Amino acid sequence: MKVNILMSTYNGESFVAEQIESIQAQTFKNWQLLIRDDGSSDRTPNIIEQYVKKDRRIRFINADKRENIGVIQNFFTLVKYEKADYYFFSDQDDIWLQDKLEMTLKEAAKYEKNSPLVVYTDLKIVDRNLTVLQESMIKTQSGHANTDLLAELTENTVTGGTMLINHALAEQWHHCRSLLMHDWYLALLASALGRLVYLDRATELYRQHDSNVLGARTWSKRMKNWLRPHKLLEKYWLLITASQKQAENLLDLDLSDDTRDLVEAYVSLLDKPLSQRLELLRICGFRKNRPFHTFVFRTLIVTKFGYRRK
Repeated sequence: MKVNILMSTYNGESFVAEQIESIQAQTFKNWQLLIRDDGSSDRTPNIIEQYVKKDRRIRFINADKRENIGVIQNFFTLVKYEKADYYFFSDQDDIWLQDKLEMTLKEAAKYEKNSPLVVYTDLKIVDRNLTVLQESMIKTQSGHANTDLLAELTENTVTGGTMLINHALAEQWHHCRSLLMHDWYLALLASALGRLVYLDRATELYRQHDSNVLGARTWSKRMKNWLRPHKLLEKYWLLITASQKQAENLLDLDLSDDTRDLVEAYVSLLDKPLSQRLELLRICGFRKNRPFHTFVFRTLIVTKFGYRRK
């Protein structure tokens, strides 16, 4: 069994060594860590090279050419770089708990290798000093973990750093066009073509700091949004329309009839007259994970208040 861990780095000198060492401390030892740096201007490449010299399992795949291509393209390049049975995704600033690989691989072994698979877990939110802020990101932010396409179309609960994919799923990732984030799209692929599996256990410490690309939703972030309602409305619409464009990629794949009907209904939802939008909301059940967000989502779909066609 070949296991590739894929790490994307960018100006991560403060934390990347701790993350690499948490991978080295895993109870499952038979892995390969592929690192691609996305054009760092700090000491990140030097730190990576130090670990490469000491551990033959670690490979710096672009040590001589570190152009910036963005985090999604960076992970896509890593997935396509070398074939493996299973792939894990690693950010540069988190900490993996010691049995993360062992536990997730044990779960993955229960499923058919020829069918696309994502296995993901919960995570603990911590500050830059690893003090736990929230014991469960899933429970505090999403309410529950998605395991089906209907839920995943409108809201992602899969955090890339907790995720395993198998090779059957990797083969279905063909491009990076119109993707909100790699973890969300891979979860869509899994739920549309195979299995999206959740393990209700934290396997990493998700570090929050000033340089997070996305990060967890905190009360300070929420307050800033509520203090600027016009910006909040724009953000809602951006998420809805961008998630539709992302889902549209699924229509290029070999889907079952029911799955294709569901995706087409979501992608075309805003193009329908009011009566059909209401009917599709009723029949398909498009929603968010929490009641309030579902209310906002459906209200916007019905009224199209503030919607700007692009």
